[in-house]
Amino acid sequence: MSLVQDLITRNRNGEAIGLPCFCTANEQVIRAILSYAKKTGFPTVIEATCNQVNQEGGYTGMTAADFMDWLQDLAEQAGVPMDQLILGGDHLGPNPWRSEPLDIAMGKARELVKSYVQAGFKKIHLDASMACGGEENPTFLQIAERAADLCAVAEEHAPNPTELIYIIGTEVPIPGGETEEPDALDVTSVARFNDTIETHRAAFAARGLQDAWTRIVSVVTQPGVDFGHTSIYPFVPAKAKPLSDAILTEDGFTLEAHSTDYQPTQALNDLVKNHFFFLKVGPELTFRFREAVWSLAQIESLMDIAKPSRMREIMIQRMTDAPDYWKDYYSGTEAQTQRLRIYSYSDRIRYYWADKDVAPALSKLLENLSDKKLPETLVSQSFMGLEFGDIPTSATQLMEDHITKCVGRYFRAAGMQAH
Repeated sequence: MSLVQDLITRNRNGEAIGLPCFCTANEQVIRAILSYAKKTGFPTVIEATCNQVNQEGGYTGMTAADFMDWLQDLAEQAGVPMDQLILGGDHLGPNPWRSEPLDIAMGKARELVKSYVQAGFKKIHLDASMACGGEENPTFLQIAERAADLCAVAEEHAPNPTELIYIIGTEVPIPGGETEEPDALDVTSVARFNDTIETHRAAFAARGLQDAWTRIVSVVTQPGVDFGHTSIYPFVPAKAKPLSDAILTEDGFTLEAHSTDYQPTQALNDLVKNHFFFLKVGPELTFRFREAVWSLAQIESLMDIAKPSRMREIMIQRMTDAPDYWKDYYSGTEAQTQRLRIYSYSDRIRYYWADKDVAPALSKLLENLSDKKLPETLVSQSFMGLEFGDIPTSATQLMEDHITKCVGRYFRAAGMQAH
């Protein structure tokens, strides 16, 4: 992790350099990220959350070892060495089991952390902030003690614990995103930041985790950014100035910003300048992927294809038949919720791409278009803004290029320019 430490030192010394963290388990998105990594050679952080990937399979059906094996296969296909990738575990703690009694939830959280570090994940976000089993919201002290408990598990079970880096702090939306449109966002106060640091410092010391403490590289705080279903809350540097000044009082620490999706590129760069070194992005990646799929489906509908995929029709039907992933998030008239299901920034549609009916439809769409040179005029209409003379006519290339709009801008915002 010396590369990360070196970049952090540069950031703390005033250089606008950071690292995007791509949090996704979508195969086409990961293929696009890896393709970009191959072209640029940039260090690339890919993360899985506790809800996506856990010892029970999460909503992807994968354990941490499964995810690692799968990513290694994709990286090998893309020609990307694994030492160029940094694998992260996000919100590792009891969140998937928070309805269960605390002792059971924390037991499963320990197993979760163990499984991630044994699989080779190196960037570990410890998050034990959620109430479990109907308890009152835990105090700063309780959160810190539980995080130290989980850190001790990581240190014990990692093949080489000195290679781990830790992220602490939890002042972010819950894993999976906001259930309602936020009314207002409070930037983490310096007092709350200090409470997070001091309670964790004491809890780590009480468990003899002084060496692990030296490998904490970032604190998750709320810089005042988020997004709802139809709204984006932009970064205002002045509001976060006290927080960005405070981080420099802690040796080697930076800040980590979650829910930075859809922020203007300049705002992302301003976050990095204010020592928000890690920029987390997830839904924006699959939002771009969905745009590409919808555009390809439009092209398919205008071509003479004997057995069309019915991609959009099948997706809409599956979201209607199986509403669990969006019903607690979207409200309004039928027309309003129908629009939100497909087009909202919160991108609840991302949970359906692996569905038993949707995945074959997507494969059929790509199969239908892969053996044909797509008409440039249809491509130009569906993927607007492409330069004449430089219009891809491959469905997979169009999809990859569209996803890369997100990937590339995050690296540019983090001070890394592709040549």
